Amino acid sequence: MVTMMKRIMLIPIVCLLLLVACLPAEETAPVATQTPPTETAVPPTLPAPEVVVSRPEVDPTTQAESSAPPTATPGPTPTAGPLNEPVPLVPKGGESCEDYPCFDDVAGWEARIQVPPGFRAEYVALLEGKPTSLAFGPDGLLYVALQEGQIVTVDADGTVMPYIEGLYVPVALAFAPDTGRLFVSSRVSNSEAQVSVVDGAEITPILTGVPCCYAGMHAANGLAFGPDRDLYLAVGARADHGEVLNSEVQDELHPWEASVIRLGRDGTVLDVYARGLRNAYDIAWDANGRLFASDNGPDYGPPDEFHLVQPGGEHGYPWYDCDHCFPVPAGIEVIPPLQDLIAHGAPTGLTVYLAEQFPGYYNNIFLTLWSAFEGAQKVIRFSPGGAEMTDFATGFAAPIDVTVGPEGSLYVADWATGVIFRIVYAGE
Repeated sequence: MVTMMKRIMLIPIVCLLLLVACLPAEETAPVATQTPPTETAVPPTLPAPEVVVSRPEVDPTTQAESSAPPTATPGPTPTAGPLNEPVPLVPKGGESCEDYPCFDDVAGWEARIQVPPGFRAEYVALLEGKPTSLAFGPDGLLYVALQEGQIVTVDADGTVMPYIEGLYVPVALAFAPDTGRLFVSSRVSNSEAQVSVVDGAEITPILTGVPCCYAGMHAANGLAFGPDRDLYLAVGARADHGEVLNSEVQDELHPWEASVIRLGRDGTVLDVYARGLRNAYDIAWDANGRLFASDNGPDYGPPDEFHLVQPGGEHGYPWYDCDHCFPVPAGIEVIPPLQDLIAHGAPTGLTVYLAEQFPGYYNNIFLTLWSAFEGAQKVIRFSPGGAEMTDFATGFAAPIDVTVGPEGSLYVADWATGVIFRIVYAGE
């Protein structure tokens, strides 16, 4: 039993919910707080599986401590259940860990991560929490949102410092390219999400009432500033395939759900840029002004998807090919994905490589597959425009986001372990 508790027992994920004047990160920096939500409902953790799965037997005397779901500060404590199975993790420390290296085993993880010839994976930092997103600030520091409600910074040497706290399950970070202001998407409760801006030590919501959260997951997700300098937000759907929950009746869609919406800097919704993305965890613009999105497929098991997002386009939700799904209405043309991904692979973080360190990689696109299903737990690469797809880095436990550093390295956050990795080009 004890041996099993030393393993990462990552649970196969059918659909992720998955599954945002920046203050310099100094030890004496003031800590921002936000009023806790008053709702008493208990939202599940992020990410969490959407199916009941079999679990290895564990020692009941230690189960509570080792497999308790994390708490998102300052919200209510999540509970385990069919749609929210806890995820036991490898213990930190010096003891031998079997299926994966221990969290703090630098050499073990650097040997485990496989990258193409000429590249090298480096272990940068170990966080006390589960990262959900990454973004580099104008100060050159890496900002990391943690599921537990904090944002921390990581410098080039791997030193971790607190930045702000008081968020409730932050999902995405984005710095305005001209002002350096930090925008964050997060939850308010188990039925509402929001976008906020960080000014000094204050967290100010600028867009509230964002629909949330199917199976405790789909919410206000990826943030990205477009070529027009407006802010784009991916919003998940409120159901699996457009149904009134626990019925076979088609629901009326919320104007923002399953879409990418365009916002002004003050949070004003300018328009719905595109629709039909069931749960786009992340979005990213390339050098040609094209927007790409990862998208999690329905529970019944079709492929997950990688999309070129078309302005005004309908990308599929809520119309799928299953016995209990709903047909495409007359006159609607559904835009197919650029690439089909493995079913339940849970595509999450997305970034476009616009640096020069990696030779021949300019305008390539990198995407993390978060789940523990076979074929996931890796970073995949798309050629410019997304026509070709190959594996780029494998061996992670649950990679959830990826971004490019100022020096051109690729940074990967692993949700299950809290480890931040850096992939550098070292030469042939």
